[in-house]
Amino acid sequence: MTLLESKVVLRELGAADADAIAGWSRDEDFCRAAGWRIQPVEQHREFQRRLIADSPTDLLRLAAVQDGRLVGYVDLHGNDPHRRELGFLVGPREIWGQGLGMAVATVGIRYGFQVLGLKEICAEALEANRASIRILQRVGMTETGWGDMDTHLGRASRYRQFAIAAE
Repeated sequence: MTLLESKVVLRELGAADADAIAGWSRDEDFCRAAGWRIQPVEQHREFQRRLIADSPTDLLRLAAVQDGRLVGYVDLHGNDPHRRELGFLVGPREIWGQGLGMAVATVGIRYGFQVLGLKEICAEALEANRASIRILQRVGMTETGWGDMDTHLGRASRYRQFAIAAE
């Protein structure tokens, strides 16, 4: 465990987190990189509030916090008691490039195995999203195949799929 990973903790999302997450949408470059629609902050805020208050049954979204500050979130998608899909996002964009993506993904995987008792965690990232691909490789995930086509920052790209098993 790196020092940065030891400082990132996961907790339940609260109503105040909706405001912080929605605030990231003021940055259009962030929205494009995250695959978010560019729309008024108020619409993002309302969407986040609804998601936090009434999450779909197949989504566990947790706040990633460092030194008391929200720095992102982790998603564990799925209903299978043994396998879920990892998703993660770090925000705002000003804190990118500091190793937080790696830390957030690592604590998300640890939570899946140690708290949820999962046997396997999978993830996917667009080939054009080199940072996310590197993070998935560095957290020990093994590439398992290719997924659908999509776009990342206006560039057509195919999803690369990954998985990691509990030790």
